[in-house]
Amino acid sequence: MILDTPMPSKFTPLPPELLQTHPALSLLRLAALSAGPDGRLDDETLELMFTQVATGALVGMVAADAWPELVRGLMGQVPSNMFRTLYACGALTEVLPDVAAVFGVPQIADDPPQVDIGQHLLCVLDEAARCGAPLPVRFAAMAMHVGKSDSPPEHLPIHYRHVERGQPRIEAMCERFGISADCRELALLALVECERVHRVSEIRAGPVAAMLERLGAFDRPQHFTQLMTLCACDYRAYPRRTTHDYPKASLLDIALKACAAIDEAGLSADGLQEARAAAIAIAFGSERWSNSQA
Repeated sequence: MILDTPMPSKFTPLPPELLQTHPALSLLRLAALSAGPDGRLDDETLELMFTQVATGALVGMVAADAWPELVRGLMGQVPSNMFRTLYACGALTEVLPDVAAVFGVPQIADDPPQVDIGQHLLCVLDEAARCGAPLPVRFAAMAMHVGKSDSPPEHLPIHYRHVERGQPRIEAMCERFGISADCRELALLALVECERVHRVSEIRAGPVAAMLERLGAFDRPQHFTQLMTLCACDYRAYPRRTTHDYPKASLLDIALKACAAIDEAGLSADGLQEARAAAIAIAFGSERWSNSQA
């Protein structure tokens, strides 16, 4: 159940200008506004929205027109409120079915040993808002778990091959809504790499060098920074970690600074990778190579 706290009793009137647009966009605008400073919508407004959805307000919705309203909510102060509102009025499964499908699905954690992926997703989004993360980070937080909704039940809370299931779903979502390339690229990168970043170890210098290259640390620093922001938000969204620093960010920062000191002149691609691994090993005080992938 997504709605775990009561709605405020204050009535939130429907803005007149919204009533003049397509009903679906009016509904999505209200959901997006609930992520803003005025907070969640009241029961009367939610009941009206529920009636609109039940009577076909979302039929014929043009996804590309809906995306700006979803962006408004994602970029709000409390993005989770938009998703709670969409769920409460029955719209989430119609507007974002792949995202709706992860609610109620368990995922392994530390303490407690399992979390609801959907609830965790809401916490990640709110953490991203607290640190002022840009849209690509927030979209990736919303999208990167979509391959876990139909993991074989006998494997839960582990999600084998969720990357293979998630990639076409993220690509289809981006195509449907006309989502920008930077959002798409970060979501696909997070799908593959976020859990690897969480597992990165200082005793595996070679794979760390390879990871930094995959993450764009050397040639796409903004992309790398956004992924690390997402990973930090994901880490702090777990119970009892809200105020913690993200330890893997510090580890990769040490590795990146070690690589920055390398004189790359005359080095081949393989030679550069070897030099990076050696520099990271010295910085970590660890073995240079490992057969396992970071």
